Amino acid sequence: MAPVRVPGGYMRQTRPMALLFRFRRRRSRKPHRRWLRRLVGLALLLLLLDALYLAWRWPDWSTLTYRRLTPSRFMQQYEARRRQQPALPPLRWEPVPLRRIPRSMRRAVIVAEDARFYLHHGIDWQAVLDAARTNWESGRVRYGASTLSQQTVKNLYLDGGRNPLRKWHELILTLGIEANLDKARILETYLNIAEFGPGIYGVEAAARHYWGIRAADLDAWQAARLAASLPSPRKRNPDTATPRFLRHARRIYRRM
Repeated sequence: MAPVRVPGGYMRQTRPMALLFRFRRRRSRKPHRRWLRRLVGLALLLLLLDALYLAWRWPDWSTLTYRRLTPSRFMQQYEARRRQQPALPPLRWEPVPLRRIPRSMRRAVIVAEDARFYLHHGIDWQAVLDAARTNWESGRVRYGASTLSQQTVKNLYLDGGRNPLRKWHELILTLGIEANLDKARILETYLNIAEFGPGIYGVEAAARHYWGIRAADLDAWQAARLAASLPSPRKRNPDTATPRFLRHARRIYRRM
């Protein structure tokens, strides 16, 4: 046993087990910090691996023209539900070029869903902060901040979940679509895949279903009502035309 000097000036013997205990105690003062660093490092590694996986499966952005569009992920999910529930309406979808979609329709959707569409690069951070502040003050989630670019990649490639991994995928894909397509192409794609009612995808199918006309013949009030259907077209659309829906459509119409 080793002699150790203690207060008072006399010597006593310290047991080896006591020394070992003190050594372990010094090393384990803040173990939670080590675990936290390890967890953060593991999370960053997983995000990096996931980003590499997304890069490997990167979409061919050149296919996002009205002539080459294929059914979106949301359309595929609707068809899968319809196989389980044959009573659901058939899927209606007819892509058209942006030049056959009136400016009033384009403006209505931008006013309703993404007022700063031409100013941001995929993520509208100002809208994110505004939505977070409003939701915090109200005590519940009342508003989102998804841009048209985010909604486009979500509809095309992702499911409707809200888990953090899906939001991460949405962020990466949004940056990708913004880097590879101009705003006109993104808007054309969105207007051709957005759902405007049960099984009704794209403005051409919506115009034909609700009014029996082509998208090119939509007037401003019809465009405002279609835009008011977003982002919950199965609950509110020109067929339901509830007072709340019509008030929302009028607000869009005044701002167009």
